[in-house]
Amino acid sequence: MTVVTRFAPSPTGFLHIGGARTALYNWLFAKHHQRYGDGGQFLLRIEDTDRARSTDAAVDAIYDGLKWLGLDWDGDAISQFSRISSHQQAARQLLEHDKAYRCYCSPEELADMRALAKQQGRPMKYDGRWRDRDPADAPKDVQPVVRLKAPVSGDTIIDDRVQGEVKVSNQEIDDMVLLRADGTPTYMLAVVVDDHDMAVSHIIRGDDHLTNAFRQVQIYKALGWHIPIFAHIPLIHGADGAKMSKRHGALGADAYRDQGFHAEALRNYLLRLGWSHGDDEIISTDQAIEWFGLGAIGRSPSKFDLAKLNHINSHVIREMDNERLVDLVMPFIEKNLPGDIAKETANRLKQAMSSLKERVKNFVELAESAKFLAVNRPIDIDEKAAHILNDEALVHLKNMHDELLNVDLWAHDTFDAVARTYAEKADIKLGKVLQPLRSALTGTTKSPSIFEVLEILGRDESLARIDDVL
Repeated sequence: MTVVTRFAPSPTGFLHIGGARTALYNWLFAKHHQRYGDGGQFLLRIEDTDRARSTDAAVDAIYDGLKWLGLDWDGDAISQFSRISSHQQAARQLLEHDKAYRCYCSPEELADMRALAKQQGRPMKYDGRWRDRDPADAPKDVQPVVRLKAPVSGDTIIDDRVQGEVKVSNQEIDDMVLLRADGTPTYMLAVVVDDHDMAVSHIIRGDDHLTNAFRQVQIYKALGWHIPIFAHIPLIHGADGAKMSKRHGALGADAYRDQGFHAEALRNYLLRLGWSHGDDEIISTDQAIEWFGLGAIGRSPSKFDLAKLNHINSHVIREMDNERLVDLVMPFIEKNLPGDIAKETANRLKQAMSSLKERVKNFVELAESAKFLAVNRPIDIDEKAAHILNDEALVHLKNMHDELLNVDLWAHDTFDAVARTYAEKADIKLGKVLQPLRSALTGTTKSPSIFEVLEILGRDESLARIDDVL
Protein backbone atom coordinates (compact mmCIF):
# COMPACT_ATOMS: atom_id res chain seq x y z
CA MET A 1 0.00 0.00 0.00
CA THR A 2 1.29 3.44 -0.92
CA VAL A 3 1.22 5.63 2.16
CA VAL A 4 -0.45 9.00 1.54
CA THR A 5 -0.73 11.54 4.36
CA ARG A 6 -2.09 15.03 4.33
CA PHE A 7 -1.99 18.24 6.31
CA ALA A 8 -5.26 20.16 6.06
CA PRO A 9 -5.18 23.53 7.86
CA SER A 10 -7.91 26.15 7.79
CA PRO A 11 -6.50 29.49 6.54
CA THR A 12 -7.85 31.64 9.33
CA GLY A 13 -4.50 32.62 10.86
CA PHE A 14 -0.85 31.66 11.17
CA LEU A 15 0.61 28.13 11.22
CA HIS A 16 0.36 27.58 14.98
CA ILE A 17 2.61 25.27 16.96
CA GLY A 18 0.10 22.41 17.17
CA GLY A 19 -0.53 22.52 13.43
CA ALA A 20 3.21 22.57 12.78
CA ARG A 21 3.64 19.37 14.83
CA THR A 22 0.76 17.68 12.98
CA ALA A 23 2.33 18.64 9.65
CA LEU A 24 5.71 17.33 10.83
CA TYR A 25 4.31 13.93 11.87
CA ASN A 26 2.49 13.54 8.55
CA TRP A 27 5.61 14.59 6.65
CA LEU A 28 7.88 12.21 8.55
CA PHE A 29 5.50 9.27 8.18
CA ALA A 30 5.31 9.81 4.42
CA LYS A 31 9.08 10.33 4.10
CA HIS A 32 9.77 7.15 6.11
CA HIS A 33 7.62 5.05 3.77
CA GLN A 34 9.04 6.84 0.76
CA ARG A 35 12.48 5.67 1.84
CA TYR A 36 11.76 2.29 3.42
CA GLY A 37 8.32 1.20 2.22
CA ASP A 38 6.27 1.06 -0.95
CA GLY A 39 6.34 4.80 -1.45
CA GLY A 40 4.97 7.73 0.46
CA GLN A 41 3.36 11.09 -0.31
CA PHE A 42 2.71 14.12 1.86
CA LEU A 43 -0.12 16.29 0.51
CA LEU A 44 -1.33 19.75 1.48
CA ARG A 45 -4.98 20.75 1.43
CA ILE A 46 -6.19 24.21 2.39
CA GLU A 47 -9.63 23.88 3.98
CA ASP A 48 -10.94 27.23 2.82
CA THR A 49 -14.67 26.57 2.55
CA ASP A 50 -15.34 29.13 5.29
CA ARG A 51 -15.01 32.08 2.91
CA ALA A 52 -15.78 34.68 5.55
CA ARG A 53 -12.77 33.68 7.68
CA SER A 54 -10.33 32.40 5.05
CA THR A 55 -7.80 34.94 3.81
CA ASP A 56 -5.04 34.95 1.21
CA ALA A 57 -2.66 36.29 3.87
CA ALA A 58 -3.36 33.27 6.09
CA VAL A 59 -2.80 30.89 3.16
CA ASP A 60 0.52 32.58 2.46
CA ALA A 61 1.44 32.33 6.15
CA ILE A 62 0.80 28.56 6.07
CA TYR A 63 2.93 28.13 2.96
CA ASP A 64 5.66 30.30 4.45
CA GLY A 65 5.66 28.45 7.77
CA LEU A 66 5.83 25.00 6.17
CA LYS A 67 8.62 26.06 3.81
CA TRP A 68 10.64 27.56 6.67
CA LEU A 69 10.26 24.33 8.64
CA GLY A 70 11.46 22.39 5.60
CA LEU A 71 8.20 20.43 5.27
CA ASP A 72 7.90 20.25 1.51
CA TRP A 73 4.67 18.80 0.16
CA ASP A 74 4.15 16.70 -2.96
CA GLY A 75 2.35 18.25 -5.91
CA ASP A 76 0.25 21.39 -5.74
CA ALA A 77 -1.66 22.43 -2.66
CA ILE A 78 -5.38 21.71 -3.01
CA SER A 79 -8.13 24.20 -2.25
CA GLN A 80 -11.13 22.57 -0.62
CA PHE A 81 -13.38 25.37 -1.86
CA SER A 82 -12.52 24.52 -5.47
CA ARG A 83 -13.86 20.99 -4.94
CA ILE A 84 -17.42 21.87 -3.92
CA SER A 85 -18.91 20.17 -7.00
CA SER A 86 -17.29 16.87 -5.91
CA HIS A 87 -18.76 17.25 -2.43
CA GLN A 88 -22.21 17.93 -3.86
CA GLN A 89 -21.94 14.93 -6.18
CA ALA A 90 -21.21 12.66 -3.20
CA ALA A 91 -24.32 14.00 -1.44
CA ARG A 92 -26.41 13.31 -4.54
CA GLN A 93 -25.03 9.76 -4.62
CA LEU A 94 -26.13 9.24 -1.03
CA LEU A 95 -29.61 10.58 -1.82
CA GLU A 96 -29.93 8.26 -4.82
CA HIS A 97 -29.06 5.21 -2.72
CA ASP A 98 -31.35 6.19 0.15
CA LYS A 99 -28.36 6.82 2.43
CA ALA A 100 -29.35 10.45 2.90
CA TYR A 101 -32.53 12.53 2.83
CA ARG A 102 -33.76 16.09 2.55
CA CYS A 103 -34.73 17.69 5.82
CA TYR A 104 -37.25 20.56 5.74
CA CYS A 105 -37.05 21.57 9.41
CA SER A 106 -37.62 25.27 9.89
CA PRO A 107 -35.27 27.39 12.01
CA GLU A 108 -38.03 27.59 14.60
CA GLU A 109 -38.30 23.80 14.84
CA LEU A 110 -34.56 23.47 15.32
CA ALA A 111 -34.63 26.20 17.96
CA ASP A 112 -37.33 24.26 19.81
CA MET A 113 -35.17 21.11 19.71
CA ARG A 114 -32.23 23.03 21.18
CA ALA A 115 -34.39 24.53 23.92
CA LEU A 116 -35.78 21.11 24.86
CA ALA A 117 -32.30 19.56 24.95
CA LYS A 118 -31.09 22.39 27.19
CA GLN A 119 -34.09 21.98 29.47
CA GLN A 120 -33.39 18.24 29.78
CA GLY A 121 -29.66 18.80 30.32
CA ARG A 122 -28.49 16.89 27.28
CA PRO A 123 -26.64 17.77 24.06
CA MET A 124 -28.71 18.95 21.12
CA LYS A 125 -29.64 16.03 18.85
CA TYR A 126 -31.76 16.23 15.71
CA ASP A 127 -34.81 14.01 16.23
CA GLY A 128 -34.94 12.58 12.69
CA ARG A 129 -38.46 13.84 11.97
CA TRP A 130 -37.83 14.06 8.20
CA ARG A 131 -35.87 10.81 7.98
CA ASP A 132 -38.76 8.71 6.63
CA ARG A 133 -41.35 11.38 5.97
CA ASP A 134 -42.93 11.82 2.56
CA PRO A 135 -41.26 14.75 0.74
CA ALA A 136 -44.72 15.65 -0.52
CA ASP A 137 -45.35 17.03 2.96
CA ALA A 138 -42.52 19.53 2.53
CA PRO A 139 -43.38 23.18 3.20
CA LYS A 140 -42.86 25.38 0.17
CA ASP A 141 -41.10 28.18 2.06
CA VAL A 142 -38.22 26.09 3.49
CA GLN A 143 -35.06 25.23 1.55
CA PRO A 144 -34.02 21.74 2.71
CA VAL A 145 -30.67 20.59 4.00
CA VAL A 146 -29.37 17.13 3.15
CA ARG A 147 -28.80 14.82 6.12
CA LEU A 148 -27.08 11.45 6.38
CA LYS A 149 -29.19 8.47 7.36
CA ALA A 150 -26.96 7.46 10.25
CA PRO A 151 -27.24 3.96 11.74
CA VAL A 152 -29.54 3.93 14.77
CA SER A 153 -28.24 0.80 16.48
CA GLY A 154 -24.88 -0.78 17.25
CA ASP A 155 -21.56 1.04 17.63
CA THR A 156 -19.16 2.91 15.38
CA ILE A 157 -15.68 1.55 16.09
CA ILE A 158 -12.30 3.00 15.16
CA ASP A 159 -9.03 1.10 15.54
CA ASP A 160 -6.89 4.16 16.13
CA ARG A 161 -3.11 3.77 15.79
CA VAL A 162 -2.52 6.06 18.78
CA GLN A 163 -5.65 5.82 20.93
CA GLY A 164 -6.28 2.11 20.41
CA GLU A 165 -9.82 0.85 19.85
CA VAL A 166 -12.39 3.54 20.50
CA LYS A 167 -16.11 3.32 19.95
CA VAL A 168 -19.32 5.26 20.35
CA SER A 169 -22.91 4.09 20.45
CA ASN A 170 -24.71 5.02 17.26
CA GLN A 171 -27.64 6.18 19.38
CA GLU A 172 -25.45 9.14 20.42
CA ILE A 173 -24.90 10.33 16.85
CA ASP A 174 -27.72 12.09 15.03
CA ASP A 175 -28.33 12.48 11.29
CA MET A 176 -25.67 15.06 10.49
CA VAL A 177 -26.11 17.74 7.85
CA LEU A 178 -24.12 17.06 4.66
CA LEU A 179 -25.32 19.94 2.49
CA ARG A 180 -26.65 23.20 3.86
CA ALA A 181 -29.80 24.80 2.52
CA ASP A 182 -27.75 26.90 0.08
CA GLY A 183 -26.12 23.74 -1.32
CA THR A 184 -22.72 24.25 0.28
CA PRO A 185 -21.11 21.20 1.88
CA THR A 186 -20.42 20.88 5.58
CA TYR A 187 -16.92 20.22 6.91
CA MET A 188 -17.75 16.56 7.65
CA LEU A 189 -18.71 15.74 4.08
CA ALA A 190 -15.98 17.82 2.43
CA VAL A 191 -13.20 16.20 4.47
CA VAL A 192 -14.33 12.68 3.65
CA VAL A 193 -14.70 13.35 -0.07
CA ASP A 194 -11.36 15.13 -0.30
CA ASP A 195 -9.47 12.45 1.63
CA HIS A 196 -11.01 9.76 -0.56
CA ASP A 197 -10.28 11.56 -3.83
CA MET A 198 -6.71 12.32 -2.69
CA ALA A 199 -6.25 8.59 -1.85
CA VAL A 200 -5.22 9.45 1.72
CA SER A 201 -4.24 6.23 3.48
CA HIS A 202 -3.46 7.60 6.96
CA ILE A 203 -5.20 10.51 8.71
CA ILE A 204 -2.81 11.80 11.37
CA ARG A 205 -4.25 14.74 13.31
CA GLY A 206 -5.03 16.12 16.76
CA ASP A 207 -7.30 14.14 19.05
CA ASP A 208 -9.73 17.07 19.15
CA HIS A 209 -10.91 15.54 15.83
CA LEU A 210 -11.63 12.13 17.35
CA THR A 211 -15.36 12.84 17.76
CA ASN A 212 -15.44 13.98 14.12
CA ALA A 213 -13.90 10.67 13.09
CA PHE A 214 -16.96 8.69 14.23
CA ARG A 215 -19.21 10.79 12.01
CA GLN A 216 -16.77 10.63 9.10
CA VAL A 217 -16.54 6.83 9.34
CA GLN A 218 -20.32 6.69 8.93
CA ILE A 219 -20.06 8.75 5.73
CA TYR A 220 -17.31 6.48 4.38
CA LYS A 221 -19.47 3.43 5.02
CA ALA A 222 -22.56 5.01 3.46
CA LEU A 223 -20.59 5.81 0.31
CA GLY A 224 -19.04 2.33 0.24
CA TRP A 225 -15.52 3.75 0.34
CA HIS A 226 -12.37 2.37 1.95
CA ILE A 227 -11.81 3.89 5.40
CA PRO A 228 -8.32 5.35 5.99
CA ILE A 229 -6.25 4.47 9.03
CA PHE A 230 -6.69 7.01 11.83
CA ALA A 231 -4.06 8.22 14.27
CA HIS A 232 -5.25 10.92 16.68
CA ILE A 233 -2.42 12.71 18.48
CA PRO A 234 -2.93 14.10 22.01
CA LEU A 235 -2.91 17.88 22.09
CA ILE A 236 -0.12 20.11 23.36
CA HIS A 237 -0.67 21.74 26.76
CA GLY A 238 1.18 24.51 28.53
CA ALA A 239 3.77 23.72 31.20
CA ASP A 240 1.02 24.22 33.82
CA GLY A 241 -1.11 21.51 32.20
CA ALA A 242 -3.71 23.98 30.93
CA LYS A 243 -4.84 24.18 27.33
CA MET A 244 -2.16 25.73 25.15
CA SER A 245 -2.53 29.48 24.67
CA LYS A 246 -0.39 32.41 23.61
CA ARG A 247 0.93 32.84 27.14
CA HIS A 248 2.37 29.29 26.92
CA GLY A 249 4.00 29.90 23.53
CA ALA A 250 1.13 29.01 21.19
CA LEU A 251 2.52 31.29 18.52
CA GLY A 252 2.87 30.99 14.79
CA ALA A 253 5.91 29.41 13.17
CA ASP A 254 6.84 32.88 11.91
CA ALA A 255 7.01 34.18 15.48
CA TYR A 256 9.55 31.51 16.47
CA ARG A 257 11.60 32.37 13.40
CA ASP A 258 11.50 36.06 14.34
CA GLN A 259 12.54 35.19 17.91
CA GLY A 260 15.71 33.61 16.55
CA PHE A 261 14.92 29.92 16.56
CA HIS A 262 16.31 27.70 13.81
CA ALA A 263 13.86 25.53 11.89
CA GLU A 264 15.90 22.41 12.65
CA ALA A 265 15.64 23.08 16.39
CA LEU A 266 11.88 23.66 16.27
CA ARG A 267 11.42 20.50 14.20
CA ASN A 268 13.52 18.51 16.67
CA TYR A 269 11.55 19.88 19.63
CA LEU A 270 8.14 19.29 18.05
CA LEU A 271 9.17 15.76 17.11
CA ARG A 272 9.89 14.93 20.76
CA LEU A 273 6.72 16.66 21.93
CA GLY A 274 4.64 13.49 21.98
CA TRP A 275 6.91 10.99 20.19
CA SER A 276 9.99 9.29 21.59
CA HIS A 277 12.91 7.09 20.55
CA GLY A 278 14.45 5.81 23.77
CA ASP A 279 16.30 8.58 25.57
CA ASP A 280 17.39 10.33 22.38
CA GLU A 281 16.76 14.06 22.59
CA ILE A 282 18.81 15.59 19.79
CA ILE A 283 17.63 13.85 16.62
CA SER A 284 18.69 14.79 13.12
CA THR A 285 16.15 14.98 10.32
CA ASP A 286 17.70 11.93 8.68
CA GLN A 287 17.38 9.93 11.90
CA ALA A 288 13.82 11.15 12.40
CA ILE A 289 12.81 9.91 8.94
CA GLU A 290 14.44 6.56 9.66
CA TRP A 291 12.94 6.06 13.13
CA PHE A 292 9.51 7.68 12.93
CA GLY A 293 6.45 5.50 13.38
CA LEU A 294 2.97 5.91 14.84
CA GLY A 295 3.54 3.30 17.54
CA ALA A 296 5.91 5.56 19.47
CA ILE A 297 3.39 8.40 19.84
CA GLY A 298 2.18 8.67 23.43
CA ARG A 299 -1.44 8.88 24.51
CA SER A 300 -1.01 11.66 27.06
CA PRO A 301 -0.98 15.39 26.25
CA SER A 302 2.47 16.91 25.87
CA LYS A 303 3.61 19.94 27.85
CA PHE A 304 5.25 22.77 25.97
CA ASP A 305 8.53 23.71 27.64
CA LEU A 306 10.24 26.81 26.28
CA ALA A 307 13.41 26.05 28.26
CA LYS A 308 13.80 22.73 26.42
CA LEU A 309 13.24 24.42 23.08
CA ASN A 310 15.94 26.96 23.98
CA HIS A 311 18.28 24.12 24.99
CA ILE A 312 17.82 22.35 21.66
CA ASN A 313 18.18 25.61 19.75
CA SER A 314 21.43 26.47 21.52
CA HIS A 315 22.75 22.97 20.69
CA VAL A 316 21.85 23.41 17.01
CA ILE A 317 23.62 26.79 16.96
CA ARG A 318 26.78 25.41 18.59
CA GLU A 319 26.96 22.54 16.11
CA MET A 320 26.36 24.71 13.06
CA ASP A 321 29.02 25.69 10.52
CA ASN A 322 30.32 29.19 11.29
CA GLU A 323 29.90 30.57 7.79
CA ARG A 324 26.30 29.35 7.69
CA LEU A 325 25.71 31.00 11.07
CA VAL A 326 27.02 34.31 9.75
CA ASP A 327 24.48 34.17 6.91
CA LEU A 328 21.67 33.40 9.37
CA VAL A 329 22.52 36.04 11.96
CA MET A 330 23.25 38.92 9.56
CA PRO A 331 19.52 39.69 8.96
CA PHE A 332 19.00 40.00 12.73
CA ILE A 333 21.98 42.36 13.02
CA GLU A 334 20.78 44.46 10.10
CA LYS A 335 17.25 44.61 11.55
CA ASN A 336 18.33 45.69 15.03
CA LEU A 337 21.12 48.13 14.19
CA PRO A 338 20.12 51.61 13.09
CA GLY A 339 22.04 52.97 10.13
CA ASP A 340 24.75 51.26 8.15
CA ILE A 341 26.77 48.42 9.61
CA ALA A 342 30.55 48.25 9.37
CA LYS A 343 31.79 46.86 6.07
CA GLU A 344 34.08 44.48 7.96
CA THR A 345 31.15 42.91 9.88
CA ALA A 346 30.88 39.59 8.03
CA ASN A 347 34.61 38.93 8.23
CA ARG A 348 34.72 39.84 11.92
CA LEU A 349 31.77 37.56 12.62
CA LYS A 350 33.49 34.60 10.97
CA GLN A 351 36.50 35.07 13.21
CA ALA A 352 34.47 35.51 16.39
CA MET A 353 31.69 32.98 15.76
CA SER A 354 33.30 30.01 17.52
CA SER A 355 33.31 32.02 20.76
CA LEU A 356 30.05 33.89 20.27
CA LYS A 357 27.90 30.84 19.59
CA GLU A 358 28.90 29.10 22.83
CA ARG A 359 26.88 31.40 25.06
CA VAL A 360 23.61 32.14 23.21
CA LYS A 361 20.21 30.45 22.94
CA ASN A 362 18.97 32.01 19.70
CA PHE A 363 19.87 34.26 16.77
CA VAL A 364 18.50 37.36 18.50
CA GLU A 365 20.93 36.85 21.39
CA LEU A 366 23.70 36.02 18.93
CA ALA A 367 23.06 39.24 17.02
CA GLU A 368 23.05 41.24 20.27
CA SER A 369 26.32 39.70 21.47
CA ALA A 370 27.90 40.35 18.06
CA LYS A 371 26.68 43.94 17.80
CA PHE A 372 30.04 45.39 18.84
CA LEU A 373 31.57 43.84 15.72
CA ALA A 374 29.05 45.47 13.41
CA VAL A 375 28.83 49.05 14.66
CA ASN A 376 30.75 51.96 13.25
CA ARG A 377 32.75 54.28 15.48
CA PRO A 378 32.15 55.88 17.86
CA ILE A 379 30.38 52.97 19.53
CA ASP A 380 27.72 53.34 22.22
CA ILE A 381 28.77 52.47 25.77
CA ASP A 382 26.02 50.86 27.84
CA GLU A 383 25.33 51.84 31.46
CA LYS A 384 27.26 48.99 33.08
CA ALA A 385 30.30 49.52 30.88
CA ALA A 386 30.21 53.28 31.50
CA HIS A 387 30.16 52.62 35.25
CA ILE A 388 33.40 50.66 34.95
CA LEU A 389 35.13 53.50 33.09
CA ASN A 390 35.83 55.61 36.18
CA ASP A 391 38.88 57.83 36.66
CA GLU A 392 41.11 54.97 37.84
CA ALA A 393 40.04 52.75 34.95
CA LEU A 394 40.75 55.50 32.43
CA VAL A 395 44.32 55.79 33.73
CA HIS A 396 44.90 52.07 33.19
CA LEU A 397 43.17 52.27 29.81
CA LYS A 398 45.48 55.12 28.73
CA ASN A 399 48.54 53.17 29.83
CA MET A 400 47.39 50.02 28.01
CA HIS A 401 46.74 52.11 24.91
CA ASP A 402 50.35 53.24 25.00
CA GLU A 403 51.58 49.68 25.54
CA LEU A 404 49.52 48.42 22.60
CA LEU A 405 50.89 51.17 20.37
CA ASN A 406 54.32 49.57 20.68
CA VAL A 407 53.16 46.00 19.95
CA ASP A 408 54.81 44.59 16.82
CA LEU A 409 52.89 41.31 16.52
CA TRP A 410 49.14 42.00 16.81
CA ALA A 411 48.12 38.63 18.25
CA HIS A 412 46.31 37.00 21.19
CA ASP A 413 49.42 35.79 23.02
CA THR A 414 51.08 39.19 22.71
CA PHE A 415 48.11 40.97 24.31
CA ASP A 416 48.05 38.42 27.11
CA ALA A 417 51.72 38.99 27.90
CA VAL A 418 51.42 42.80 27.70
CA ALA A 419 48.36 42.91 29.98
CA ARG A 420 49.89 40.61 32.60
CA THR A 421 53.18 42.52 32.60
CA TYR A 422 51.36 45.83 33.04
CA ALA A 423 49.18 44.45 35.85
CA GLU A 424 52.23 43.20 37.73
CA LYS A 425 54.06 46.47 37.27
CA ALA A 426 51.02 48.50 38.41
CA ASP A 427 50.39 46.04 41.26
CA ILE A 428 46.75 45.52 40.30
CA LYS A 429 44.62 42.50 39.49
CA LEU A 430 44.36 41.55 35.82
CA GLY A 431 40.66 42.36 35.83
CA LYS A 432 41.47 46.02 36.49
CA VAL A 433 43.16 46.00 33.08
CA LEU A 434 40.79 43.82 31.12
CA GLN A 435 37.47 45.32 32.25
CA PRO A 436 38.18 48.86 31.00
CA LEU A 437 39.50 47.38 27.72
CA ARG A 438 36.30 45.38 27.26
CA SER A 439 34.11 48.39 28.00
CA ALA A 440 35.97 50.57 25.53
CA LEU A 441 36.24 48.00 22.74
CA THR A 442 32.73 46.46 22.93
CA GLY A 443 30.61 48.99 24.83
CA THR A 444 29.46 46.17 27.11
CA THR A 445 30.70 44.12 30.04
CA LYS A 446 30.26 40.77 28.27
CA SER A 447 32.15 39.52 25.24
CA PRO A 448 34.50 36.79 24.08
CA SER A 449 38.06 36.96 25.42
CA ILE A 450 39.19 40.57 25.16
CA PHE A 451 42.45 39.37 23.61
CA GLU A 452 40.38 37.68 20.89
CA VAL A 453 38.39 40.90 20.47
CA LEU A 454 41.59 42.90 19.98
CA GLU A 455 42.78 40.43 17.37
CA ILE A 456 39.49 40.43 15.45
CA LEU A 457 39.04 44.21 15.47
CA GLY A 458 42.64 44.77 14.38
CA ARG A 459 45.19 47.37 15.41
CA ASP A 460 43.65 50.48 13.87
CA GLU A 461 40.05 49.85 14.98
CA SER A 462 41.07 48.77 18.49
CA LEU A 463 43.28 51.76 19.17
CA ALA A 464 40.73 54.13 17.65
CA ARG A 465 37.94 52.80 19.90
CA ILE A 466 40.14 53.30 22.96
CA ASP A 467 40.97 56.79 21.74
CA ASP A 468 37.26 57.57 21.43
CA VAL A 469 36.73 56.71 25.11
CA LEU A 470 39.81 58.57 26.30
